[in-house]
Amino acid sequence: MKITAIRSHVLQCDMPEELGYSQQYYAKRTAHLVEVTTEDGLTGWGECFGPGNVALANKTIVERVIAPMVLGMDALDRDVIWHKVYNLLRDHGQKGMPIQALSGVDIALWDIAGKAGGLPVHKLIGGAHRTDVPAYGYGMMLKRESVADHVARFRDEAAAIIGMGFTATKMKTGLGPRADVQLCAAVAASVGDARFMVDANHCYTTSDAFYVGRALDEMGAYWFEEPVAPEDLDGYRELRAGLKTNISGGEAEFARWGWRSILENRGLDIAQPEVCALGGITEYLRVLALAHAHFTPVINHVWGSAVAVATNLQLLAAMPPMPGGLHPWEPMLEFDTTENRFRDHLLTEPLDIQGQVARNGGRVAVPTGPGLGVEPDPEFIARYEIS
Repeated sequence: MKITAIRSHVLQCDMPEELGYSQQYYAKRTAHLVEVTTEDGLTGWGECFGPGNVALANKTIVERVIAPMVLGMDALDRDVIWHKVYNLLRDHGQKGMPIQALSGVDIALWDIAGKAGGLPVHKLIGGAHRTDVPAYGYGMMLKRESVADHVARFRDEAAAIIGMGFTATKMKTGLGPRADVQLCAAVAASVGDARFMVDANHCYTTSDAFYVGRALDEMGAYWFEEPVAPEDLDGYRELRAGLKTNISGGEAEFARWGWRSILENRGLDIAQPEVCALGGITEYLRVLALAHAHFTPVINHVWGSAVAVATNLQLLAAMPPMPGGLHPWEPMLEFDTTENRFRDHLLTEPLDIQGQVARNGGRVAVPTGPGLGVEPDPEFIARYEIS
C-alpha cells in the first residue's frame, strides 16, 4: 500500500468577532488538514496544530520536507515512517513545528490503516473502553473591553454553556492577577454545582499563579491550566505541592522525551497532550502510557477542525480507565463553544457535538466508521483553502 501523494490544505476564514487569550487577540480562524493517498485509492486525513502563519510554515514542512522522505513507503508502516522522519529531523527540531507537521501525516496514516481494515481507529488501538464521552464547553475568551464588562459577560457565558448541557465549563484569564480573580469569582458563582476550570495560557509568574490559585482553592475550581510557562517545570511542581486545585498542562510539549521530563518532575495533576502537535497518534499512545505509568490522569487538549475532534474521540474511547474500579475517573472531550465552521461544517456528515450534548446528557458518541470515522467535504475545503 504505497504512499503516492501527501498534500496540505490550509483553511482560513474571518471570525464573527475578534477573540483573545492571555497571549494575543485573533480575528481569523485557521485549520491545517493533511491528505495522504495511496496506490490502492485510499485517502487518509490528519491535522496539524498551529494557527495562521504557523500553519503555512507547517505546510511547507509537510510537503517539501516530510513528503519526499516517505513517498513510496507502505502506508501501514506507521511506526517505521514516524521514526524515519523524526530521526532525520532530530538535528533541526525535536519539538515545535517539525513535530506538528509530522503529527498531521501520522494521523492520516492511522485513518488509512482503519479504512484498509474496515475498522475504527479505536479498534486498531485495542478497543473501546467507552462508546461515548462527556464533553466540557469552553468559552469566555478575552476581548478589548473593561474588567467590569468581562465580569458581566463571563457570568452570562458560563451559565449559558452549562445550560447547553455541557458537564463543565472552562474560562480564560490574562487581564492581570487581581482582575482575573474577579473573573473567576463571577464564573464560580454562575455555574452552580457544575465544575469550572481556568486556563491561563502560561501568563503568570509563579508568585502571581499562587495568588490566583489560592483564590481558586476557595472557589472550588476543578483545574488551573497552564498557570506558568511550559519550560518552568519547577514552578509547576511548586504550584502542585502548594495548591488544592488540580494543576493541568502539557499542550505545548512534544514527544515522549519532553513528556518524560514533565511527568518525572511530578508537576501535573492532569496531563493535557495535544495529538495534533506532539507527534500524532503513534506518539500520543506512548505519551499516554507514560502518563498512566506515573498515575497521572489524561484529558486531551483539543483545538482545531472536525478532523481533530474525531481523532480525539477515537483516542478517548481507547483510553483505559485510570486507576480503574466500579466508578473510575473518566476523561472528557474539550469543546470550543465559539463559532468554528471548520469543525461544524467541514464534514460530509457533521458530528453535531452541541446537538449531541443537548440530547444525550452532556455526552458525545464515538464515531464507529472505519479510520477516524469522518470524511471532509472537498467542496468545503476548496472554498476556504488559502494555500
